[in-house]
Amino acid sequence: MRRRTFLGTAVAGALYAQRRQAINVTLPPVIKNLKPMTDGVQPISDAERQARIEKARRLMRENRLGAIVMESGSSMFYYTGKRANATLILPAAGEAVWVATEEIAGLSGDARLDRSAEEPYKTVVQAFRDRGAGSGRIGIEERVRFATYDGLHQAAPALEFVSADPVTVGCRVIKSPAEIALLQHANNVTIAAYKAALSTLREGMDQRELSAYISAAYSALGYRGGAMVIFGKYTAFPHGSIQPQTLKEGDFVLVDDGCTVEGYQSDITRTVIFGKPTARQRQVWELERKAQDAALAAAQVGAACESVDAAARKVITDAGFGPGYKVPGLPHRTGHGIGLDGHEWTYLVKGNKTRLQPGMCFSDEPTIAIYGEFGVRLEDCMHVTENGARMFTKQSPAIDQPFG
Repeated sequence: MRRRTFLGTAVAGALYAQRRQAINVTLPPVIKNLKPMTDGVQPISDAERQARIEKARRLMRENRLGAIVMESGSSMFYYTGKRANATLILPAAGEAVWVATEEIAGLSGDARLDRSAEEPYKTVVQAFRDRGAGSGRIGIEERVRFATYDGLHQAAPALEFVSADPVTVGCRVIKSPAEIALLQHANNVTIAAYKAALSTLREGMDQRELSAYISAAYSALGYRGGAMVIFGKYTAFPHGSIQPQTLKEGDFVLVDDGCTVEGYQSDITRTVIFGKPTARQRQVWELERKAQDAALAAAQVGAACESVDAAARKVITDAGFGPGYKVPGLPHRTGHGIGLDGHEWTYLVKGNKTRLQPGMCFSDEPTIAIYGEFGVRLEDCMHVTENGARMFTKQSPAIDQPFG
């Protein structure tokens, strides 16, 4: 699975450098006067994390896994609330085991040191045995480094190492009410940051300045966040351009990204006209909005993920774009899962026959890319309920009104 890796290291690094270069701009009052939105945020409780572990154990038994292995990342945080530089063994029965090469403060329970250069995975293998998982199958979480997997395979060749996705994805893909509330707050914060920053648009502004304003707005609101900013013809590139861009009358402005609240992510895109739109711009913008609406309407309990993508794509191809993933048209999936990772399981894309269930959360972001002209993306995230999908945020009502 890929998450936020579309740009490639070079382009992503260049865009980040642009934001940092512009961060010292003088902030307008609308940014400086923002107040923190930190009140009322409820972290995930210890009781909920324990319930997650119990569900993981049930899924391990169902999938004949003696344990799963995780390293620092979102799955470790999901179950423990920590992102420690350690290996975590979560067994199907018994207490979890932490293994690290040096002392780590704050690790409770069974924490073990492994400082053997000759047999670096001996302690992990012993933990498997201690928890009754010394034979059979061990699940490897998707972000575990290959070197760790390979080392364990060599240290315990009798064990069968398989994907832990049935457990970790099986738990994380369905969000609890507490997770939905944190995602809602992250989306609320992003809208507040975008509203403030987009009110500063002016002729001659470059994309670095607007990006810096959005980052500063997040800071004023009490969170870390940022946004990719694209102007004019560069909006046709779904994941941005490092080319310098200066805002002028008649340009589209596209902002995309989000913030983090207690680990949970927002991801919102707004495409708005600066000045007066042409008939062509208005037509394509309104088509994009219809495609977004079609995906929202199709996101019903029991529907296949690919059917949501097909519903949005049909609107675009029926208007003469595409077909399929061809440009001009919609060159990527309609949506991705979202939670502790900005992009996570599962996806609204052709070929994914996973059925929607209450608690699943996705972006809804069909894009129309027309190279050499412009692109339009409207992105709001939604969560599936028994009565269909609901947006976390109000959709853009018009080409010159980015907020509902």
